[in-house]
Amino acid sequence: MTFVAEEIESQPDLWRRAAALAVEQAPMLPEPGARIALFGCGTSLYVAQAIAAAREAAGHGETDAFPASEMPHGRRYDLAVAVSRSGTTTEVVELTRRLADSVPVLAITAQEDGPLGKLATRTVALAFADERSVVQTRFATCMVALFRAHLGERLERVFADGERALSAPLPVEPDEVGQLVFLGRSASVGLAHEAALKVREAAQAWSEAYPAMEYRHGPISVADDTSTVWALEPLPAGLEDQITATGATVVKPQGDPLAELVRAQRLAVELALARGLDPDHPRNLTRSVVLER
Repeated sequence: MTFVAEEIESQPDLWRRAAALAVEQAPMLPEPGARIALFGCGTSLYVAQAIAAAREAAGHGETDAFPASEMPHGRRYDLAVAVSRSGTTTEVVELTRRLADSVPVLAITAQEDGPLGKLATRTVALAFADERSVVQTRFATCMVALFRAHLGERLERVFADGERALSAPLPVEPDEVGQLVFLGRSASVGLAHEAALKVREAAQAWSEAYPAMEYRHGPISVADDTSTVWALEPLPAGLEDQITATGATVVKPQGDPLAELVRAQRLAVELALARGLDPDHPRNLTRSVVLER
């Protein structure tokens, strides 16, 4: 079994640990009503986007999410949240250093003793979710579970959906994959982008992601009978009919969007293996992106 496959299977149990950690670390996490910004790169950015949407939907306050390299200067926040599994990502570390004099920074990382943890005002460490693989899976989903629990959501159904997702049939056979499109709504938009990223990283496959209604505004033009359109949440009325009219296959969600992401992770690994690729060592990628100055 590959490293990443083992890490995928560990997720539902680790989500429970993340939810418990949310209670233990509540004073470290953003207070209701605070105006916050989250930032990260790649997977960490998409997780930040999902959390930002969930926090606003829960009524906890205005929440933005930015790529670490693109966060606007001069905006006022009560707290910035830096996300980096390794704690070494160049753009995240440099932005944390730049923000140090203007806003407190909370670091969410698996490596508390890394450069990010040393620079941040405070740190919440998900060391139990760290990974050997280049391709992130459980660190990202544990962070989502952490924040959803912190927002007051009961996650028992999510845990159960996640466990079912580990053995549920995949919605498409690897040898039938052409174009894969993931669609989300609100907080699951970020998770849709993360699902598409897993397929690109692990299997070098054509994958995209959009907010569900945005798919109709252009991207649907390339859909055909080689396309699979996977909805992480139920689609808006009428959209499924428009997609199936192109010849594309529509995959409906079987559970919580976080559990659907687990199924997408599994598909990415199976697709990589079917193509003779090593999902533990994807082409042109490293576990952390550390750039020379």
